[in-house]
Amino acid sequence: MTKKQKKVLFRIIIAAVLTVALHFVPVEGYLRFGLYLIPYLVIGYDILRKAALGIIHGEVFDENFLMAVATVGAMLLGLYNESQGLEGEFAEGVAVMLFYQIGELFQAVAVGKSRRNITALMDIRPDYANIEDENGQLEQVDPDDVELGSVIVVRPGEKVPIDGIVVEGASSLNTSALTGESVPRDIHSGEEVISGCVNLTGLLKIRTTKEFGESTVSKILDLVENSSMKKARTENFITKFAKYYTPAVCYSALALALIPTVINLLMGNPANWSTWVIRALTFLVISCPCALVISIPLSFFGGIGGASACGILVKGSNYLEALAQAKYVVFDKTGTLTKGVFQVTGVYPSEIFRQGLEGEDLKRESKTQNGMEEADSAANNAGIGDLASRQLLEYAACAESYSTHPISKSLREAHGQEIPIERVADVEEISGHGVTALVDGIQVAAGNDKLMKKLGLVCEEAAEVGTVVHVAVDGKYGGYILISDVVKEQSAEAIKALKAAGVKKTVMLTGDSVKVAEHVASQLGLDEMKSELLPADKVDAVEKLLGEKAPRENLAFVGDGINDAPVLSRADIGVAMGALGSDAAIEAADIVLMDDNPMKLALAIRISRKCLRIVYENIVFALAVKAICLVLGAFGIANMWIAIFADVGVMVLAVLNAVRCLKVDFK
Repeated sequence: MTKKQKKVLFRIIIAAVLTVALHFVPVEGYLRFGLYLIPYLVIGYDILRKAALGIIHGEVFDENFLMAVATVGAMLLGLYNESQGLEGEFAEGVAVMLFYQIGELFQAVAVGKSRRNITALMDIRPDYANIEDENGQLEQVDPDDVELGSVIVVRPGEKVPIDGIVVEGASSLNTSALTGESVPRDIHSGEEVISGCVNLTGLLKIRTTKEFGESTVSKILDLVENSSMKKARTENFITKFAKYYTPAVCYSALALALIPTVINLLMGNPANWSTWVIRALTFLVISCPCALVISIPLSFFGGIGGASACGILVKGSNYLEALAQAKYVVFDKTGTLTKGVFQVTGVYPSEIFRQGLEGEDLKRESKTQNGMEEADSAANNAGIGDLASRQLLEYAACAESYSTHPISKSLREAHGQEIPIERVADVEEISGHGVTALVDGIQVAAGNDKLMKKLGLVCEEAAEVGTVVHVAVDGKYGGYILISDVVKEQSAEAIKALKAAGVKKTVMLTGDSVKVAEHVASQLGLDEMKSELLPADKVDAVEKLLGEKAPRENLAFVGDGINDAPVLSRADIGVAMGALGSDAAIEAADIVLMDDNPMKLALAIRISRKCLRIVYENIVFALAVKAICLVLGAFGIANMWIAIFADVGVMVLAVLNAVRCLKVDFK
């Protein structure tokens, strides 16, 4: 508990003890009123203050006003009864305020628990970054002051403050604050690290690749801090409902107090105004909309908090609500269903290319004996033996040397040598086709069969399943390179889990070849796949699926690449693979899976549906109990104690039910 919550608890205990003790004190009249006023003010002074401020600022009708009117009315009515020689119901007035504060305390503790889940992420915010000065001493500076490309030092036990590449050292990183996974990740020189991780073992030197404001930790904190700004339709409905409901019940209570009294007077009967005032005050206590106003936002807040603890960042409760109705799930392939870790598994030069490699061409390929040995070693590891294959691979690697695509990276890794910048010129990337470049003054094109057709060349068909990179050298078809991606271990299980969660159709959209797409789709049990798509084609495919679905069904698209950003924006719910995903994809998405595990999508859907189920349970329960008790109160059947249950009891039960959103079942 916070200091403020402990103070409220102390006031509750003091007020409760005094109220019980006064029940046994044999005093009457004004003295009895004065004694009961002590626990009433101890427990209710802040509510009275808020109600008075609300009236002063023109915001009259809220739960503080209802509680103040009901309890002050009960105390004054008790004083009137005492003056008439009757017993004043002071205990009821104090009890209403007492139990209301108990309900508020429950709510504060529940919100605090949910907030702790979310603000645990705030612990990833680094306080400083270490930079070596001229004398080799470490100096702590503000992460905002670290320039792009600077080398920072992260010692064991410290947080990685800024995204970068390890230039020296090896260690294990605790990524649990980002991904929800407790297994440390080993990191070595040359690998990328993201901010927010905790360095566990060795000292690391990291060259920053982003400024602090653009790093992963900053983006995550921004997503979390702004998530409450985007409210679900249910939340907005409850807010509007309370806005009209509260004044309506206040005027109804006033009418209940006045109209029967006036009718009695007109008919010549006793006014019995105290009876009707008690009923009106009871009506006010029952009508307080606390259970709805508090428990509904708390449910969504708890759902977002529970999801964040699992490494699932939801940008707003509106997206959590939309995900609960997801019936169509569309996946990108590379990096989403597959690892995006491509390896060259074969190089197949054409006969024309082999014949062209004679004399000076072969000598030019063997620039240095050392370089050739490095290339041989890397090529042999990939199963590439002959000289023609290595030369074709070198051309392709050089042409792709400026690209950051995983396929391009795999070509460079298989080549195994540094590619001097001066060897490559006039690089042009053709979206959905490939690249063209001048390599050592020779025109080279590397890409798919569409690129070869565009160049007017006939390409060979690959005998094996995999991603095929066709290569043209000096205007002639040079052959193809086969690259294989690895399907993620969790992908097949994720598809099954989505089907079990009631998803009607799972679809894969990819720019890869038909053969590769069919192979992956059959492995995973997908309902549908579309291959050889350009980024614009993916948007068209999603548009078509959006036209097929029913109005209350939503479509979620899951992707990780920069090319997926338009589709993520167009889908009903965009889900980005966050840990390895591009900044553009994360910005465009509504939900971010921090550890790139597709199983987390099924978990996110379960969390959202559980959250919505609890929200609807609370709405139905609160409205049903209040409706019954309001009718009973109007007819004088329900007394103030039943009113206390209808208000505070329902609120406490609704809050306790809402807290269940925090508990996430991983099974």
